[in-house]
Amino acid sequence: MSSRYTAAARPARERLHTLYFLEGIRAFAPVFLDTEVDMAHVRAHRAQERQEGRRYSVVTYVLHTAARVLDTHPHANAAMHGRFRPRVAEYTSVNGKLTLDATVSGRRVVLSAVLPSLERAGLEEIQRQVDHYRDGVPDEMPEFAGVRTLHKLPRWLGRRAFRHTVGPLSARAERLGTFSVTSLGHRPVDGFHSVGGTTITLGLGRITDRPVVREGIVTVAPVMRLSLSFDHRVIDGAEAADVLAEVKAGLEGFGPTPDGTTDDGAERTDAAEDLVGSEER
Repeated sequence: MSSRYTAAARPARERLHTLYFLEGIRAFAPVFLDTEVDMAHVRAHRAQERQEGRRYSVVTYVLHTAARVLDTHPHANAAMHGRFRPRVAEYTSVNGKLTLDATVSGRRVVLSAVLPSLERAGLEEIQRQVDHYRDGVPDEMPEFAGVRTLHKLPRWLGRRAFRHTVGPLSARAERLGTFSVTSLGHRPVDGFHSVGGTTITLGLGRITDRPVVREGIVTVAPVMRLSLSFDHRVIDGAEAADVLAEVKAGLEGFGPTPDGTTDDGAERTDAAEDLVGSEER
C-alpha cells in the first residue's frame, strides 16, 4: 500500500525570520535545568490586584522577577561576541525578550518583542508593554516592520540582512534582549526547554494543582514547572542554578512589602496558600 503525501513546499515566507534566527544560534552550547515553583503567592497577589481592577499575567511576574535577579548576576546578563577572538560582554541593562503566538499574513507564527530596562520597571509598566504586543496586529505594528521586510526579500539577502541587524553587540540587546521568557502554559504542557538567543532563557509550563509537602504535611498547591536554558560558553552550571533558584524564590515569596510596594521576596502569608482558581497567561 503506497503512502500518500502532498508535494513538498519551501518554508512559508512568514516563517523566514524564525529560520534565520535558528541559523544564527547554532553556535550556542545550551544546557538545560528545571524546577517546580509554588505559585500560591503569585496567585494571591493576582487575585488581590484583580479586585482593584488590575490584571497581571503570569509572564509579567516572571519578567519582573527574573529581571531583578539578573541585575544582580551581570555574568549571566551577558553575551558572547566575536568569531575569531570571542569575548563575553556584560550588558548595563536587563532587557527581556518575550515570545508571542501571532498571525502574520494569515499564517500562525512566533514573533518576539523586547521589553527594555526591566530591572527598573514595575508590574504595571511591564503588563502595559505585554498587552501592547499581545493585543496589537503584527501586520500593522511598526515594531514588526523589519520582520515584514525580511519576508519580502530574496532569501540570500534576507539571511544577510538578519545577520547584519542582530549581529553587532550594540544592537543585540535592543533586538534580541539580554534574557528570554517563553510560555506554553496556556496549553496542557507541564514543561519544555527552549533556546531564545540569549544566555538565559526561561520556559514556563502550565500552573496546575499538585500535592506538595510543607513542614511534613502533604497539601495541595498551584505548581508551575520552570525551565532554564543557558549558554555554557558564557556561564557555568553553578551560576545558572543560582539564577534559577533565585527566580523560584522570588516568585514563591512574591507579595507586598511593609511600605505597600511590590516585592518579589516577601514572606509568605497563610491566605496565599488557600487560594485556588484558573490561571491566565
